[in-house]
Amino acid sequence: MRDWLGPVPDISAADLRAGQRALVQDLAWASLTGAFAGGVILMAFALALGATPLQIGLLSAIPFLAQAAQLPATLLIERVRRRRLIGVLAISCARVVITLTAVLPFLASMPLALGLLIGAQVLIAALQAVGGCAVNSWLHQLIPPRELGSFFARRLFFGTLVACIGTLAAGMLVDRAPFSQPLHAYGLAFGLAGLAGFVSSWWLARAPEPVMHPAGPANELMSRLAAPFRDRNFRRLLIFMGAWAVAANVAAPFLTVYLIRQRGYPVVTVTQLWVVSQLANALTLYLWGRLSDRLSNKSVLAVVLPVYFASLIALVFADAVGSAAWQLALLTAIHLVMGVATGGIGLATGNLGLKLAPQGQGTAYLAAIGLVTAVAGGLAPIAAGALAQTLKASAFSTVVRWATPGGAGEVAIVTFAHWEFLFALSALLGLYVMHALSRINEGPEVSERLVIQQFALEALRSMNNFSSIGGALGSLFPFERLNERRKWWRERLPRAGP
Repeated sequence: MRDWLGPVPDISAADLRAGQRALVQDLAWASLTGAFAGGVILMAFALALGATPLQIGLLSAIPFLAQAAQLPATLLIERVRRRRLIGVLAISCARVVITLTAVLPFLASMPLALGLLIGAQVLIAALQAVGGCAVNSWLHQLIPPRELGSFFARRLFFGTLVACIGTLAAGMLVDRAPFSQPLHAYGLAFGLAGLAGFVSSWWLARAPEPVMHPAGPANELMSRLAAPFRDRNFRRLLIFMGAWAVAANVAAPFLTVYLIRQRGYPVVTVTQLWVVSQLANALTLYLWGRLSDRLSNKSVLAVVLPVYFASLIALVFADAVGSAAWQLALLTAIHLVMGVATGGIGLATGNLGLKLAPQGQGTAYLAAIGLVTAVAGGLAPIAAGALAQTLKASAFSTVVRWATPGGAGEVAIVTFAHWEFLFALSALLGLYVMHALSRINEGPEVSERLVIQQFALEALRSMNNFSSIGGALGSLFPFERLNERRKWWRERLPRAGP
């Protein structure tokens, strides 16, 4: 019997092309799984079960902390040396668990369902980390270097497109499904996610796996892993990446909770706001890529980071708008601006890590960034959730009082309540993020004014080719893929004139 999940000694050009098509299908179906069982839908279900702020923080931290499973996964892969088998089995097992979560909305005890949901997410994240480790190593060897950019760009493009459509569909399903018990709609969403996941696994298994290269001595591996922490300038980059992960994850995981609980929006509206942010991210990613090439990644970050943190502060002023329609319009505009900013942040941080990593040592240096961001990004939402739970009944107001011979009065300038404390805290942490960024040496400094001017010029030039740029759908994917996606689009879009 043919070992169809084992490595293949020789892979023909036809097999490689078929494998690439299968991998594009794999990510598209996997994105549908994430749309129906993760992100906004997962948080909305946890809230419907009565999750506390600390439990929401824990759910947000699990995917980061689960990356620790990649270390034993690396040892397992080196011993077994069958990455397709490990990857397909681990990811398929994760999708079995996702399918089983469809039972949770039908349980009589909501606390029990919530506890099982958290346990299931731990198991799902750990299995996906093991599978992802095997798949990344497998694809890195399978895809020729000259095709990396075009392949991953095409794969991420279709994955993001399906994720946006799927998230909108999931939001409509949860809010408008004709069920007597609203929670039952989540069961249908998780069931559909599991089915899409199994289709994804089937496509993943169809891609061929080359035979693994022999590994080097273990002592050399440990020395390579320690090198990034001995590099002074790269160590500064690690501090910046850790600070950014903390500042971002203090607030970002709770934005869905804020919109549902504090603002009172239905799930479908929250998914629409998410898609607005993702589309803004995608439409400007190409522009940020050109600027990072022409100017510098550090200069781009010096512009977009303050914009991101200012957007978080702007959320606090939603109550200042009296009309509900205008409040929603303000939140849409804030999501639009945040999407533009996160596009620049994701691209520039990814390129900065690639640029500062010495040639031939990229794996260890990028692994160091992944380790730092996983730890910082995992601990931050847990601490933020605990803080939000403590401040649940608290409020802070800045009041202006005046007195005249004819009377006295006062007016509240700004008020922070519950989740808004986290947005303000994230913005305060942003001050240290900017300080950590200033200590990194990337090369010649470029003024923020020049970056803004060049961005405006690039946007105007790109309007002539807007339909092509509109296809560049994307979000905050792992940073090592952003540079590859940008190169793919540059090959297909005409360069702007001088």
